[in-house]
Amino acid sequence: MGESIRDLGLEGQVEKAGTPTMGGLIIISSILVPTILFAQLDNIYVILMIITTLWMGFIGFMDDHIKVFKKDKKGLAGKFKVLGQVSLGLLVGFILYFHPDVVMQKQVSAIDSSNQVVVVQEDLKSTMTTIPFVKNNEFDYSDLLSWLGDAAHDWAWLIFIPMVIFIVTAVSNGANLTDGIDGLATGTSAIIGLVLAIFAYVSGNIIFADYLNIMYIPNSGELVIFIAAFVGACVGFLWYNSYPAQVFMGDTGSLAIGGIIAVFAIAIRKELLIPIICGIFLIENVSVLIQVSYFKYTKKKFGEGKRIFLMSPLHHHYQKAGLHESKIVTRFWIVGIMLAILSFVTLKLR
Repeated sequence: MGESIRDLGLEGQVEKAGTPTMGGLIIISSILVPTILFAQLDNIYVILMIITTLWMGFIGFMDDHIKVFKKDKKGLAGKFKVLGQVSLGLLVGFILYFHPDVVMQKQVSAIDSSNQVVVVQEDLKSTMTTIPFVKNNEFDYSDLLSWLGDAAHDWAWLIFIPMVIFIVTAVSNGANLTDGIDGLATGTSAIIGLVLAIFAYVSGNIIFADYLNIMYIPNSGELVIFIAAFVGACVGFLWYNSYPAQVFMGDTGSLAIGGIIAVFAIAIRKELLIPIICGIFLIENVSVLIQVSYFKYTKKKFGEGKRIFLMSPLHHHYQKAGLHESKIVTRFWIVGIMLAILSFVTLKLR
């Protein structure tokens, strides 16, 4: 939000001019301080999440700094934002694929010294991930390169890393677009964080992972500390960001939140659940894509651009239609909670 709210033409937006922004710095510090105090800082997953938080927070901070202090409401050029997101995705993809501590465990049969067959856990470097609602729901990105034969696993990074880049870019942009009215992005992110916290706990606990028949990811349980701090930061910030907002998170917060959610989901191999878990972000992204594409198409064909929504992203469509923003936010939260429940159902419904 910030200076550009004067141009939206929405009821109540002009009054918000002058509200402090860059509150994302509060969110970031509220995440990092508990993580540094309580998490194992030599854990590769924790390191990865700290890098993500600082990286995306810096990109958002640069955008907010240009808007607020240089009085340029365009902010950081879009190409630089995308470059930062793609660079982070590239780094995350390489770490998750090549780092020796990033492994999964699977049960394999072995014969002990007394010629008895025993089942043991074996560490495995893999690009496997979870497919929701499917029995035996593990999918390996290397399967898309099965035509390479035995070399498929060696070249799986050609699929995995671009997928990571796409997810990081899409989710961070989705969070950024969702941050348009008071409390919407903050509350939605807290709900998503709770879902990811539970998935991280069961994925990092060998007993629960075995019971739920999901991948056990060694050392990932430490991520629960990070995501708990994330949820706490969002809820705490929501106290001041709910309608009428006393502070906005700005791109400093929204880009960091989106990046955190994306990388966290990839780290615990639940990235294919993102369309469900982050359904609100998805529909906000899609509404903008539809609006822009249809406008360009009709302008090229008829000489005059037409719109499907009164305004995009979607929350502004409902705001333009006359709904109060607090009602819009509450209803979006309800949808977010329903999507969270649906995400949990995927643990057993296959």
